[in-house]
Amino acid sequence: MILLVHPPVAKPCEPPSGIVQLAGALRAYGIPYRLLDANLEGILYLLKRPVDARDTWTRRALKHIFSHLESFRDINLYEKFDKYKRAVLDVNRLLAMSTAQDDIRISLADYEHHRLSPARTSDLIYAAEHPEENPFYPYFYERFRKIIEEEQPLFIGFSLSYLSQALCAFAMMGFVKKHFPGIKIILGGGLLTSWMKSSAWESPSELLRAEGVAPRALLVEGATRAPLIDHLVCGPGEAQLLTILGKEVSQETYYRPAYNFEHTGEYFAPGLIMPYSASSGCYWGKCTFCPERAEGNQYVQRPPRVVVSELRGLVEETKPILIHLTDNAVSPAVLKSLTENSPGAPWYGFARITDHLADPDFCIALRRSGCVMLKLGVESGDQNVLDAMNKGNDVLTASRALKTLVQSGIMTYVYLLFGTPYESEKEARRTLDFVADHSRYIDFLNIAIFNLPFLSPDSRGLEKSNFYEGDLSLYTDFIHPKGWDRLKVRRFLDHEFKRHPAIKPILQRQPPLFTSNHAPLFSKLFIDFFRSVL
Repeated sequence: MILLVHPPVAKPCEPPSGIVQLAGALRAYGIPYRLLDANLEGILYLLKRPVDARDTWTRRALKHIFSHLESFRDINLYEKFDKYKRAVLDVNRLLAMSTAQDDIRISLADYEHHRLSPARTSDLIYAAEHPEENPFYPYFYERFRKIIEEEQPLFIGFSLSYLSQALCAFAMMGFVKKHFPGIKIILGGGLLTSWMKSSAWESPSELLRAEGVAPRALLVEGATRAPLIDHLVCGPGEAQLLTILGKEVSQETYYRPAYNFEHTGEYFAPGLIMPYSASSGCYWGKCTFCPERAEGNQYVQRPPRVVVSELRGLVEETKPILIHLTDNAVSPAVLKSLTENSPGAPWYGFARITDHLADPDFCIALRRSGCVMLKLGVESGDQNVLDAMNKGNDVLTASRALKTLVQSGIMTYVYLLFGTPYESEKEARRTLDFVADHSRYIDFLNIAIFNLPFLSPDSRGLEKSNFYEGDLSLYTDFIHPKGWDRLKVRRFLDHEFKRHPAIKPILQRQPPLFTSNHAPLFSKLFIDFFRSVL
């Protein structure tokens, strides 16, 4: 039997996508398993603990905590943005106040430790050696003991996708290894994969022992000095996990995902949001400085007709209120298949800007299939920047796509990237002008400042400098060739871009903390569908 764990902290609004894929593989081979969303459970545990309510805000939040938690599961909340915003910020306030440790800050979307860095190996080892210092310790002390007593697992697998999970994941692994040294620990996930492919690791084969267990550095004190991690899984993990568990698997195969988590009715959403991935990698895979390209991740696409057929079956089985397509970019072929055969529930995902999205008939068909929102990487409003980034699209197509989507009833969540090596203040102002001119066609905005991946093959010729402290940092700072450094970019964004009268209202309707994960819940199409099936 194996226990699969999703550690804190990540947004607690839907099941974790990585674990559902692994669960599908285990189910296909008849391997007993149990899924634990320790992120959701841990956050709820902290929220229900007594807090020192010394200030008015905390007292108000504490008074309304149970009604707030219940309101997230009520569709009416998403029709009243001010009430929604107050609920999110009140709950987040209590979460922040749930720990008396001044050097730790917990939110609904992040975990920050002012003394320990999730990108530093020595700090991760410290977290593993001192799990009792973690604010989630009272939760996982009782929870792991109870599950281990009930299920007697031989393996516990941890899925590490985000930096915000790293310190908690290592604290949990350290606890398990100290108290249950006979249990084998498996670590996988997107963040681990990036670490293993990073130059900081040099060569994973040199860091791992012959039998494939953890680096000798990752040891936790104990009677047997057993390795903290017994197996590391890099990349898509289904075949590797099955092999570790003693099954003969000739090649990586796709398995129907399984969503049998406990407490699915307690997510911060009015029902089950079902994550689903139709592919891994990116079908474009040519953008300069893209981490997917830098890491050499292979693109694997499931047949579009199979995707749609499986989605319909999963919708029938799980009754989700919303499908979250978690692909790096949903391919045009899958989009077309969705227009021909609706999955039976509203859906949203990330799509590249193509001529398809500038076609009114195609966009109307997307809406009829259930598409309520698309996330779009516009990145820049300057064509020269887009060409230099090898984005493969143009400003005119982006303009037509935004207009066509919104006119078809589909919300747009636009991503912008400032401070790339190709951009100067002049190009940044063109992006400002583009957004202002298209403000009526942009429902939400995500604004990011460019980070240079360590492994990027396009970074040659750039003078680099320290960015994050830590041997596991995936990014590095650089001397901008046009003098458009991070400080200047941030000043431009804060003082001009975000204050522009056409842009400010877009930013004000951004769902706090949950951002794109909750944005589709505000779609009229989604709300109408939800009410129609009540």
